Amino acid sequence: MTPGRDRPPTVLSELREKARTRLDPVHWDFFEGGAGTETALAENERAFRRLALLPRVLRGAGPADTAVTLLGDRAELPVVVSPTAFHRLAHPDGELATARATAAAGTVLITSMAATTAVAEVTAAARSVRADAAVWFQLYLQPAPGVTEELVRRAEQAGCGALVVTADSPVFGRRARDDHNGFHDLPAGLTAANMRDLPGAPPGGTRDIAMSPALSWDDLRRLRAGTRLPIVLKGVLHPDDARRAADEGVAALLVSNHGGRQLDAAPATVDALPAVVAAVGDRLPVLLDGGVRTGSDVVIALALGAAAVGIGRPALWGLAAEGEDGVAQVLAELRADVAQVMTLCGARDRGDLSRGQVVVRGQGTAPC
Repeated sequence: MTPGRDRPPTVLSELREKARTRLDPVHWDFFEGGAGTETALAENERAFRRLALLPRVLRGAGPADTAVTLLGDRAELPVVVSPTAFHRLAHPDGELATARATAAAGTVLITSMAATTAVAEVTAAARSVRADAAVWFQLYLQPAPGVTEELVRRAEQAGCGALVVTADSPVFGRRARDDHNGFHDLPAGLTAANMRDLPGAPPGGTRDIAMSPALSWDDLRRLRAGTRLPIVLKGVLHPDDARRAADEGVAALLVSNHGGRQLDAAPATVDALPAVVAAVGDRLPVLLDGGVRTGSDVVIALALGAAAVGIGRPALWGLAAEGEDGVAQVLAELRADVAQVMTLCGARDRGDLSRGQVVVRGQGTAPC
């Protein structure tokens, strides 16, 4: 390819462009935008481009096995769908379409507390496709304990397999695109469905979810005492927080900077991943989201110690472009790409990959 030319089209890039043309520009900006100057948003992808994979040869690995087990749930590929809000802005079927496609792909859906479809309906949609479909529930700890308790009860009754507690949001990040567009509420007919009929919440539910800088490890400890579900702590970037989380008994970590939508000065997640993995060792699994766009990105994260990765915007591109089939295309493309990259790296499964296979471009073959 001639230097300076655009990259060749991919399934994901074509779905992204189709989604852009089909969405209301204000809603496109909501999904695509980040906090502040969107530095963290851009760095999530750029950081992966700075890294390369050092393949191993003649290892006799055979065809790649992309399946992983996450908190007891089997996933046919090491890619889960990370929580994103308001899917019905992207497509009328919203989270129901996302749930069906994710279940058909045999992987985990983390449905958002800010979904436009209630958690019980999401899990039912997933299990209409696959009886053992894995759905986890993303939760913001609420300053009013009764609200948190009711949300947890609903997730448990819906059959969710884990609670994914987002810890990086003591306040909402400032999003310049949304401020410019005046987008601060959902259109008529849509609500944050999980917030309906909660104690202390406005009747009918709103998109407003309370944040509080006063929330602490004590709140997480109370949550653990009040639920039978394993807890995944999302938004961990500092190794000291990772160690503390392991000490507190969380089941897994999700290294994330909220897709670049919270602290604009935060590091790219793949840059933060190795230190978090080193901090917890084999005490608990570590996942990552932010900037994952290709099978190579997935395999880089796995080689650096991630148990799996999450995708957010790519699933929304597929949903906005072609509904349930678009989400299915995204997951199928990533699974095929991961399998090919693993084989080219001489790996049959995640266990065959090592940190020494990840190098910084332009710096020879020394591990990153």
